[in-house]
Amino acid sequence: MHLLLQTQKESLLKKLQVVFEEEAGDWWNEISESEQKEIIKGLNDADNGDYIDNNSVMKRFD
Repeated sequence: MHLLLQTQKESLLKKLQVVFEEEAGDWWNEISESEQKEIIKGLNDADNGDYIDNNSVMKRFD
C-alpha cells in the first residue's frame, strides 16, 4: 500500500484505475430483466406515494 501511495507513475495509476473500474461493474446490467422491472415499478410506486413508511412497518414489530 505504501508503494501505491508513493508512486508517481501515471501509466501504473491508469492501469490500476482500469482494474478498479472493471471490478466495480454496473450491477444493473447484472440483474435479470424481471428484477429491473420490479425495481422500476417500486420506484414508480414510491414516486406516486404508493408505499408504507418505515415507522408504520416497524410498529408492527413492537
